[in-house]
Amino acid sequence: MKKPKITITLVDQKGTCGCHRGHKIGDSFDFDTERGALCPMAMHVAFPYIDILRYGGNLPTGKDGDFRFCCPDADVINIFKLETSE
Repeated sequence: MKKPKITITLVDQKGTCGCHRGHKIGDSFDFDTERGALCPMAMHVAFPYIDILRYGGNLPTGKDGDFRFCCPDADVINIFKLETSE
């Protein structure tokens, strides 16, 4: 089974402080080649979802038709979108 390509994109910010890692809306990361560039706190949240996708599972879609997760920093609350492609 070929593993899908995973892209993580910052799509929104709900908190009152800027990202401590310097991420901005529109930043996008390839999980295989750029995961070290993503904030470790966000990666910690993303990893279980990525694992599900990598092994053939599906994630629930939100109101925008995609899957999103939040940065765990309550002052920042970056919103990331996960996308897969072959």
